[in-house]
Amino acid sequence: MKNSRRLPIQMMHLKRYTYPNGKPLKAGQHFKNPKLADTFEHLAKHGLNAFYEGELADSFAADLAKAGSIITPNDIANTQADVVSPLNANLSGINCYNLPAPTQGVHSLQIIGTVNKLKHKANTEADWTHLIVEATKQSFTHRPTLWADPKALGDDYKNALTDERLTELANNIDMNTAKKWPFDAQPGDTVWMAARDKNGQLVSFIQSIYWEFGSGILMSEGGFVWNNRGLSFSLNTKDTNALAPNKRPAHTLNPAMAKFDDGRRLAYGTMGGEGQPQTQAAVFAGYAWRNKSINQAVSDPRWLLGRTWGDTSTNLKIEHSLAAQIDNELNKRGHDWVSVEDNNEMMGHAGAILDTPTTLEAATDPRSDGRATVSST
Repeated sequence: MKNSRRLPIQMMHLKRYTYPNGKPLKAGQHFKNPKLADTFEHLAKHGLNAFYEGELADSFAADLAKAGSIITPNDIANTQADVVSPLNANLSGINCYNLPAPTQGVHSLQIIGTVNKLKHKANTEADWTHLIVEATKQSFTHRPTLWADPKALGDDYKNALTDERLTELANNIDMNTAKKWPFDAQPGDTVWMAARDKNGQLVSFIQSIYWEFGSGILMSEGGFVWNNRGLSFSLNTKDTNALAPNKRPAHTLNPAMAKFDDGRRLAYGTMGGEGQPQTQAAVFAGYAWRNKSINQAVSDPRWLLGRTWGDTSTNLKIEHSLAAQIDNELNKRGHDWVSVEDNNEMMGHAGAILDTPTTLEAATDPRSDGRATVSST
């Protein structure tokens, strides 16, 4: 009880909400969320704008005010989603798509675009791992000028996917030597999914409240936890991603899709915070350039460059079965790396739907409890 008294009141409410009868749920037990059901019923009756205006929105603002937030009912009412054009990179006959800023979609496309420039030099498992890791370093080095509210970005962002820029990044990569790296990743708590309907409409989708339990502030009338995305802002006023009014924080979400010249379409993605572009690159390269099945591309052992949940190290983490194959080459090229257990959650929960003119396939990650289903109905 001593520890629980030190928790903010909102966290105490959240704990009571998620720990029925004061105890964590066990496998097989049911969790009921009547407040969330009421929210859906309210929106079905009054329309989706009722989430941002009216009694429900007022209750959100009141809960946030109790937690010390400066978000007002007017802020909630003025929230608006933008319909945007996706970023696009044509890579040797494959049109690759991702979301624009403030997401990290530009990094996902920049990484595979850089790999595309050098893939002819990758002949072994060690080559491919080294190449994608080094391409990740090249792209992430430029985060300060690529990852923020689009209104705050300039020419570096506009030119990020040009042939000249991708060539420049590729020219900075030495296939025999790893560059030193201080990357410190941000945590995340995310779910990715894809769906294709009977008419052929294909969707790649991702959602996150950021961090486990988001901000930890429960909406008492809404039945859900408020997100934590504002944490991504910088308090350094000179940073591109500096906190400011009417500005959107950099965030990690970037669902991916690719259209091949032969008619194939691939929707793919993963959870995993800032590991998402790395996992996406591994999955895409495995299928598109390495002749792997989509299931193999999703399932094969992977790596993560940077910090992960509960860890402070910024080195390269490689799943054991892959590390056992390439450890000598990793050492030879100067990588700072460590082996981790196979099927490790830190590598993300990847998935994909492959839609071809004659077949439909779905793959899900053995690292997760996701499900891939293809139905004829």
